[in-house]
Amino acid sequence: MDIQKLMKQAQKMQAGMAAAQDELAKKTVEASVGGGKVTVVATCAGDVQSITIDKSVVDPEDVEFLQDLVLKGVQEAVNKGKAVASAEMQKLTGGMGLPF
Repeated sequence: MDIQKLMKQAQKMQAGMAAAQDELAKKTVEASVGGGKVTVVATCAGDVQSITIDKSVVDPEDVEFLQDLVLKGVQEAVNKGKAVASAEMQKLTGGMGLPF
C-alpha cells in the first residue's frame, strides 16, 4: 500500500467535499405545507432563507394552527435539504459512510 498515494486521494476527497459543501450552501429546496398556504425555502446546508404565508391562514383566533404550519414547513424544508446533501456526499465518498 502506497501511503503517499492514499494521502493524495484523501486530500482530493477532502477538497471535493469542501467544494460540495460550498455548493450545497447555495443550493435551495422548497417545502409547501397546508395545501400551499405556507412555503419555506432553505439551503441544503439547513439555513432557512424565506417563509411565505398565505393571508388566508392568518387568524388571530387560531395562532396555534399557523405556528404548526410554519414549524412543519421549516422541518420539511430542512429535511429535504439534508436528504439532498446526504445524496451528494454519498456520491463523493462512494458510500464509505464518512461523516461530513
